[in-house]
Amino acid sequence: MNNDRTVSDTKRTFYSLHTRPINTIYRRVVEELMVEMHLLSVNVDFRYDPIYAFGVVTTFDRFMQGYRPEADKEPIFEAICKAVEDDPQRYRQDAAWLQGWASQRSAGDVVEIFTQAPHFGNAGDLSATLQAIVNNPKFKYSRLFAIGLFTFLEVADSSIVKDAKQLTEALKQIAAGLHLPDDKLQKDLELYRSNLEKMAQARLIMEDTVKAERKKREQRAADRGVVVAPPNGQKDTSDGSASSN
Repeated sequence: MNNDRTVSDTKRTFYSLHTRPINTIYRRVVEELMVEMHLLSVNVDFRYDPIYAFGVVTTFDRFMQGYRPEADKEPIFEAICKAVEDDPQRYRQDAAWLQGWASQRSAGDVVEIFTQAPHFGNAGDLSATLQAIVNNPKFKYSRLFAIGLFTFLEVADSSIVKDAKQLTEALKQIAAGLHLPDDKLQKDLELYRSNLEKMAQARLIMEDTVKAERKKREQRAADRGVVVAPPNGQKDTSDGSASSN
């Protein structure tokens, strides 16, 4: 990516690629992800890797759940990646590969493999990525990379991420194995999970509001459309016939 590009340049590119309006509660998600990716991509120490891509894709998919219209989701993701001068297909393909990799292993396997520095012999095709991370003294850690690591554990065994003690210990071991800042990793993932819960609550509120408004519109339409004709042809004086809006 051109390191002279600014956040404004990236946002301008995004909105030129995706011209449809973005639902209010999701606009902040889109812009924060885009800005985070931009700032990383212009950092001289940053290097793209599949684990980072796994985190990007997971973040987008989780926080954009429930987005309407559904057909706009993928174009938004593609516009984000292109705005930071990257290939959306690379992100999707790497994330799908790691999803499959993790699904064939247990959480214990993941922890064991990620702590086998420096060679990571049991990591298969992922070994080169892990070696590049531990052998790079200037490796640029990021929240999105942390989410990628977290997703490995979640895909391998969803129960471990529901057990605070097990999760903390697993992350501590992985951080040590990959030479990552454990405190930062734990805090970033705690915030990520907290934000997911807040987003889920916001979606429920939005859905309830939409349903309530729809019922009001339907009721108003029904009230306007109902005409009650009395059997004897006389004017109906009941409360129902007088209802209007």
